[in-house]
Amino acid sequence: MNYLNFALRLTIWLLLTADFGLVNLAIGILVSLLLPQGQGGVATLRQWLSTLRKVAMAVPRAYIEAIEMMVRPHRHEAIVREPVDPTRAPGLIFLDIFTITFTPKTIVLHYDEEGWFEVHQLVERRPEK
Repeated sequence: MNYLNFALRLTIWLLLTADFGLVNLAIGILVSLLLPQGQGGVATLRQWLSTLRKVAMAVPRAYIEAIEMMVRPHRHEAIVREPVDPTRAPGLIFLDIFTITFTPKTIVLHYDEEGWFEVHQLVERRPEK
């Protein structure tokens, strides 16, 4: 098992349970090891660091978008397709989806395994057709 994939699973477990005690940590380690391995490419450290940087940048972006929506409500919607490498590791695809969905103006509706995210966006102006 890839160490970064294991760390991602354990982190998600600890955040979901909101318990950082020794017993819960042991359960989290066990669960992380027993979950089935996804089929897909193996991510490099560079890919993980790039994706984690995008996740970190999503936090201030989410606050900015929330304030924008309070000051200037967005009344229009658009559905766009964003490309994704179909050979990308499943853990990184999960983090990509998390990053897109974390911000208030966007949510991933569908992941096409051929290499596309279908993303619903709130936009200020009516999208061009």
